Amino acid sequence: MGHAPPLLLLCVSVSFLGGLTFGYELTVISGALLPLQLDFGLSCLEQELLVGSLLLGALLASMVGGFLIDRYGRKKTILGSNLVLLAGSLNLGLAGSLAWLILGRSVAGFAISLSSMACCIYVSELVEAQRRGVLVSLYEAGITVGILLSYAVNYTLAGHPWGWRQMFGWAAAPALLQSLSLLFLPADADEAAAHKDLIPLQGGEVSKLDLTVPRYSFLDLFRARDNMRSRTTVGLGLVLFQQLTGQPNLLCYASTIFHSVGFQGDSSAVLASVGLGTVKVVATLIAMGLVDRAGRRALLLAGCALMALSVSGIGLVSFAISMDSGPSCLTMPNSTRLPGLPGDSALPSGISPSPLPTPSKNHGEKVSSISGQSKPHSAVWASTGPPFWALGTVAPTRPAGEHVLLHWTALLCMMIFVSAFSFGFGPVTWLVLSEIYPMKIRGRAFAFCNSFNWTANLFISLSFLDLIGQSSKGDTPKEHFKFSRIVDSLLPPLQKRRGTIGLSWTFLLYGLTAILGVGFIYLFVPETKGQSLAEIDQQFQRRRYHCFVTDYDAVD
Repeated sequence: MGHAPPLLLLCVSVSFLGGLTFGYELTVISGALLPLQLDFGLSCLEQELLVGSLLLGALLASMVGGFLIDRYGRKKTILGSNLVLLAGSLNLGLAGSLAWLILGRSVAGFAISLSSMACCIYVSELVEAQRRGVLVSLYEAGITVGILLSYAVNYTLAGHPWGWRQMFGWAAAPALLQSLSLLFLPADADEAAAHKDLIPLQGGEVSKLDLTVPRYSFLDLFRARDNMRSRTTVGLGLVLFQQLTGQPNLLCYASTIFHSVGFQGDSSAVLASVGLGTVKVVATLIAMGLVDRAGRRALLLAGCALMALSVSGIGLVSFAISMDSGPSCLTMPNSTRLPGLPGDSALPSGISPSPLPTPSKNHGEKVSSISGQSKPHSAVWASTGPPFWALGTVAPTRPAGEHVLLHWTALLCMMIFVSAFSFGFGPVTWLVLSEIYPMKIRGRAFAFCNSFNWTANLFISLSFLDLIGQSSKGDTPKEHFKFSRIVDSLLPPLQKRRGTIGLSWTFLLYGLTAILGVGFIYLFVPETKGQSLAEIDQQFQRRRYHCFVTDYDAVD
């Protein structure tokens, strides 16, 4: 038993460092984008491609990662993904063209997505039931710390020549530390069960189950066998409601809301980055303390209900106040680029730097750069979660006296929304996904649900402009989702058919979706706290649903 604490600390480091790598790689682009824009003369479209390339890599990993996890094991997959991340970081650090940058971002997106799935499954299988919730949720905490760390690194390196190369390169540090921790841990739960004196595991359930463990094909996820169909319903429902509540889009209005309550310029940027980042960290830590006490269902229900109230509140407030601002993208043609000049963009996504003059026809006009990030797990994400592209705004006029209270109400609703997501959908979705599937298909099932998470995130991001009716306006903050213009250029006939409902009704629609999410969680998501993975599996085999899932008995 004397060896247990060090190995438990290694499990902690694997989970935390995995999340930290994910969060850092996800948001480091926010500080690197302006220097890259200056060094390579990136147009708005090229910036969009660079920001969105990580999402494409992550989506690809979610499609094929499950088979890698189930075939080669969780530990080998994490180690392999870290090697891929090192290659991607090296490529980004040495990149000399936009094509190499996009390739490096895609490779990094593939690596962090694959690692996130394998890491959550690996830790959930390795530790005992009483510690599983805390250690898996620690991954989400690592994401939030990684986001704050990327802001700090961006700020430190912003004034250095070629500082963006170092920004990308530092992503390799936590991945290397995680790989080092993995070398001292068992390869999987089977090996750990054979060395029960090393680490407190799940009462030898793995070795007992392995004698008669059934094998599954991918199609079994949609069949009645062992109630797999209802498990898939739970998994898909959680990841879809996590995204359909509008979490990535709402966070993009952080800068505008902070400006609207009177915080302008640098003070608004500091408040939005540090304030919201701190709220996410604190809320995630609260979730870690409660997930094995209050339970998964309680956190999901409370978080989703608060999200419904807060996002509906922002929708109601936006009926009375304006949240519009100015231009959002700085286009610097190749003919006007400044070679070798390091940019100073230490601001996180969602926050715009002070307006910069540009060599344009209107010499007095001020515009600001685009900065961005893309997020899950939840993940959100999550945590972490899903991706969003940041607002670029010029400082608006100070709000009228009669609207000050409404502006502060919008800000309070924003903080509540971020907190609710961070102790509900953010960490708990991925914890539940790592628990509800049988071991032999867990990797493929997790990856299948994760692919819907990334796809839903992309859909919500691309549909936002059309819902609020601003897809054709180039001078509004809603164009921070400029990746949608790529789709617009590819599918112009669809533009005429799109319906708009306005900003306020869009937020209210997200609130209605969150209410539906509360109902889904109440009806379909079982409580799994304090249960071994074998007990959770037996619970699902006995469980019968009478609502949206066909009523059937578990197949023995």
